Amino acid sequence: MEILNKIGWWSDAYIKQFFKKKMVKTLTEIALQEYGTKEIAGSKHNMDIVNYAKESGFEWVNDDETPYCSIFLNWVAMNANLQRSKKADARSWLSIGNETKTPEIGDVVIFWRNSIESWQGHVGIFINFEGETGINVLGGNQSNEVNISTYNKAKVLGYRKLKELCTTRKNR
Repeated sequence: MEILNKIGWWSDAYIKQFFKKKMVKTLTEIALQEYGTKEIAGSKHNMDIVNYAKESGFEWVNDDETPYCSIFLNWVAMNANLQRSKKADARSWLSIGNETKTPEIGDVVIFWRNSIESWQGHVGIFINFEGETGINVLGGNQSNEVNISTYNKAKVLGYRKLKELCTTRKNR
């Protein structure tokens, strides 16, 4: 309580900026908390995966069989107070945030799947490059779980830096 008395005169904006690293978890930190969450084979479903969908606005998802890489990223971005695509398809992330050619840990990476012209894809969180041809990605629905997997750099459609959402405090 003594610390609160000492900072009581600081503005909300100053306090938020001052303690930002302590108060707000990053996209990567939130996703890592879910590391190892797996689909359940058969008629049972992992309710954590179903809840990623429900909590982020995908009410129509009722099982863990639905492709959920974009749904998971929407859930993580929502919890990190960052922009999100609000769509279940991976390629929807190509229009979110700002494009970057030099990704850093925590940026979004979007891949094509089956063919570059296809609507199909995969999306996750950039971790780092793996040799000349690979990219380590933290994401959902990677071998039916949340994990870090290596993907082919040649299949990258783009990298995006997500923007923090503005929050306004209502007067009481």
